[in-house]
Amino acid sequence: MAATARITTPFNAESTAAEVVEGIDLTGRRVIVTGGASGIGVETARALAGAGAEVTLAVRDTAAGERTAEDIVATTGNKQVLVARLDLADQASVAAFASGWEGPLHILVNNAGVMAAPETRTPEGWELQFATNHYGHFALANGLHRALAAAGGARVVSVSSSAHLRSPVVFEDIHFRERAYEPWSAYGQSKTANVLFAVEGTKRWADDGITVNALMPGGIRTRLQRHVSEEDLERLLAAAAATGEQMSWKTPEQGAATSVLVATSPLLEGIGGRYFEDCAEAEVREPGGLSRRGVAAYALDPEAAARLWQVTIEALAA
Repeated sequence: MAATARITTPFNAESTAAEVVEGIDLTGRRVIVTGGASGIGVETARALAGAGAEVTLAVRDTAAGERTAEDIVATTGNKQVLVARLDLADQASVAAFASGWEGPLHILVNNAGVMAAPETRTPEGWELQFATNHYGHFALANGLHRALAAAGGARVVSVSSSAHLRSPVVFEDIHFRERAYEPWSAYGQSKTANVLFAVEGTKRWADDGITVNALMPGGIRTRLQRHVSEEDLERLLAAAAATGEQMSWKTPEQGAATSVLVATSPLLEGIGGRYFEDCAEAEVREPGGLSRRGVAAYALDPEAAARLWQVTIEALAA
């Protein structure tokens, strides 16, 4: 397959994580799933554990993580489901998690996130969504770089969103210090950052055999929407319908499918820096309008990706 060919698969929007991973043996592979105790994180972890992987649930609430791990063990028969504490908004927590990891890491699923939160800042003064969704996962992946390199052919999965179409990364005012805060714009630029991370991460880590891809899981009713009103959710559905798109809620099992595909599919061997939706690579399209499909060109822009990487390193070092 040519490196520039758009990737399609036998799967689609209705496929489940279990269907995507069927026939793939992950025995001996080690996996981390952030936010693995809720929403699609649970089903991502379940599918990977069901394929034989050792899975670590990286979660803020370890009690919830332990309950989830017990459930996954019971449903898969795989006893290699572990729990470790990780708060992505706390750089000390991220550093502790990364330094405590021993041995190779074959798959890192950067799944956790905050959506459309009211204006909140970390102790550093960072806007919470950007700090969690981008800075936290960036620091985690970089802290685990040696473990990923040691695995040989490791994959990093960056869970983004169609909300990236709402905003590029606004480098002049990432943290809304000068402009008025708007929850969806803040969420959108953090999800654009997730895609740009995949672009630059793949470039920088190619010699280590590490690939990074981003994805849109689809619309799934989970705790991720806890800051979003029912009215807002209904407006999203109505907006999609106005474009002629058939948007419907996915089950968590369907929502996890694209993450699992990006993490395991042989079709993506050596492929990185791309954005997937509904188990296929998305087409580039112009942002604007009401459509929720496709990937914005600014999210794949190599210059913006390199700039974001440097800006992020400087922010974390300050």
